Amino acid sequence: MPVGELGPEDVVTVQPDDDLETVAERFAEENVGAVVVTEGEEPVGIVTDRDVALAIPNNDDVGSVSVEDAMTADPATLREDDAAIEVSRAIEVSRAIEEYNARRFPVVDDDGTLTGIVTLDDLVATIGEQLDNVSETIEVQSPDYSP
Repeated sequence: MPVGELGPEDVVTVQPDDDLETVAERFAEENVGAVVVTEGEEPVGIVTDRDVALAIPNNDDVGSVSVEDAMTADPATLREDDAAIEVSRAIEVSRAIEEYNARRFPVVDDDGTLTGIVTLDDLVATIGEQLDNVSETIEVQSPDYSP
């Protein structure tokens, strides 16, 4: 299964010159915890609910803080055609999570255009589904097995 099929294709986006009030409104309207910051169709940053929370102690009017000042610039991205479930790719995704200390990755095509977003939750849910399939096979082939 390619990475592009793991998460939603409709990505909630904002612009670098938007403010955190706009971001908070998008979080509430779209029921998400992150927005991708785009210029044109390319991701240039990401703002998470954690980023907004961390901006509160340093600003008297957190709503007026610009997205550009709060975002993680140049976010790590994943290619939409990368395999998500192959063991070697799952290990690479795990390494990317560790390396970038990120739970969310914009997904891009060969031209760098934003095509989706994948979260750690998407990956864990997909792996869980795969393990459920394996579990059923084990139970059929080993009737005496009991977890």
